[in-house]
Amino acid sequence: MASGELARMDPGSAYAGILDRAVRALLLTQGAAASLADALASKTAVHLDAVDRAEAELDRIDREIDTTVASAVAESSPRQARELLTAMKIVIDLERIGDLLASVAACARALKQRLDTEDAGELIRMTAILERMLADAYDAFEERNLERAISVLRMDSDIDRHRNLLLIRHLEQGPAHTPHESVHVLFMAQALERAGDHVKNVAEEICHLVSGRTLRHLLQSETKPGEQMCLEPLGRQPLGDEPGLVVGS
Repeated sequence: MASGELARMDPGSAYAGILDRAVRALLLTQGAAASLADALASKTAVHLDAVDRAEAELDRIDREIDTTVASAVAESSPRQARELLTAMKIVIDLERIGDLLASVAACARALKQRLDTEDAGELIRMTAILERMLADAYDAFEERNLERAISVLRMDSDIDRHRNLLLIRHLEQGPAHTPHESVHVLFMAQALERAGDHVKNVAEEICHLVSGRTLRHLLQSETKPGEQMCLEPLGRQPLGDEPGLVVGS
């Protein structure tokens, strides 16, 4: 059963409230990434302000969950407690993504029209990938969908690639390029790459929630692709053993 359906069973409960906040945080963060991409494309302040508002709202959601999760877990079944802890971890990562997007927005304000067109293009591509990752993470959490979560893991390397392209470009330009602009651009690229890592963390938490296995520990000990290691144990487990599991779209 999807989290939204579970929440609607008792909309006034602390359990439902925390799940609803986690879903809202996912949507807020996705919207902040979209606003940042629009800001980098248009170089207008209105979209940067939307990023800042989302960051403040994510902080508020994080504080609300922090103050209510302990009592909610105490009143929950084991399965609900597992969902609550996953929601808490997800929101912690999303709050950090909000901070990183706000820092990129601050650099965009500082650069204004001095942001090079080619640099802006790479940053927009990174932000667009981040937005798609967050959209899939939202679907994965709402639907308890393992393959959606795995798609997030696959996209993380694309953000790394664009960050590396920006780094190489600025290093190859040498001292002839304006150092001040380079520092800002590389800081923005690094912040977006770190944001991608946090979305990857979110996907790993969802994989753990759905499969009952910690993907991160498997990745550290094996050389197989993450999605293969996550799917193989599930192939040996009847789907009925894990209520709410969805494999596939």
